[in-house]
Amino acid sequence: MTDVTGAPADVLHTLFHSDQGGHEQVVLCQDRATGLKAVIALHSTALGPALGGTRFYPYANEAEAVADALNLARGMSYKNAMAGLDHGGGKAVIIGDPDQDKTEELLLAYGRFVASLGGRYVTACDVGTYVADMDVVARECRWTTGRSPENGGAGDSSVLTAFGVYQGMRASAQHLWGDPSLRDRTVGIAGVGKVGHHLVEHLMAEGARVVVTDVREDAVRRITERHPSVRAVADTAALIRTEGLDIYAPCALGGALNDDTVPVLTAKVVCGAANNQLAHPGVEKDLADRRILYAPDYVVNAGGVIQVADELHGFDFERCKAKAAKIYDTTLAIFARAKQDGIPPAAAADRIAEQRMADARNRPAGR
Repeated sequence: MTDVTGAPADVLHTLFHSDQGGHEQVVLCQDRATGLKAVIALHSTALGPALGGTRFYPYANEAEAVADALNLARGMSYKNAMAGLDHGGGKAVIIGDPDQDKTEELLLAYGRFVASLGGRYVTACDVGTYVADMDVVARECRWTTGRSPENGGAGDSSVLTAFGVYQGMRASAQHLWGDPSLRDRTVGIAGVGKVGHHLVEHLMAEGARVVVTDVREDAVRRITERHPSVRAVADTAALIRTEGLDIYAPCALGGALNDDTVPVLTAKVVCGAANNQLAHPGVEKDLADRRILYAPDYVVNAGGVIQVADELHGFDFERCKAKAAKIYDTTLAIFARAKQDGIPPAAAADRIAEQRMADARNRPAGR
């Protein structure tokens, strides 16, 4: 069944009726001259302009792209709320293979669509887009972050994303083992690309044992050549079954925690950079039932959005790093709230974020 636009009806049901919906606005963008097809989803502007990255990805179909944009935008509302930012949540996806379809003209066309929203949405980098791409988008849209320092931006936000995840790992260790040190802990990282390779550096500097995997052989090789003691395994299936694994860090695409992976996880902690790690509602309870401590993804991976938000006010790296360091305290507070309420940490984080958004919506105008 489809609606009048030909889109699957379940997409519209998600938008207007389901718990995963509640979005304020969804914009479908098309520029035939450049081949641009994009979706911009604004979940909430209660705390301020929606802020979230642009994902460039070869989705199987348009419905999959819309669903991803909706999920990612909603996640950004919670992430920005928990990071203490005065921003709501939004996300954009461009449909296509970035290695083949990305052109300067396409990015400029995309920038014009973002600009047409008049500042309701502030964009940045995500999977498939980079600092150089944001420099191009910014030529048509002043509501663009993640630009290069040469163009008034903060540069690569993955540096602080990795730092925030590292702080989340330290908080998890403190909560579970009574010591934030990761020395001699074994950490498995799935995905050592933009964020994952920075995370490896933090862990190696502290003396952790690191196991990695990635679909790209060159990404793994970059790590093992720099750090010969890092062990590589064939794939994520092998990684999550690694004996003696203390912490599992999903740092690639979402859905890493699902009905197939959770039952075989050997790690005692899950703390990674990937967005939307829980494949469906209920997975957080499955983790809790197995006594696996889950550090909510949108809390620990907020370092990057803290960085790009700061860019709007005149970027200062040390100020951003200090804010990202507070992810340690925020993560500990979530674990404490979860214990107090008798719920999984993911549910505790949701409650805290939802309260902040509700307070903003209920605030009298002008205050």
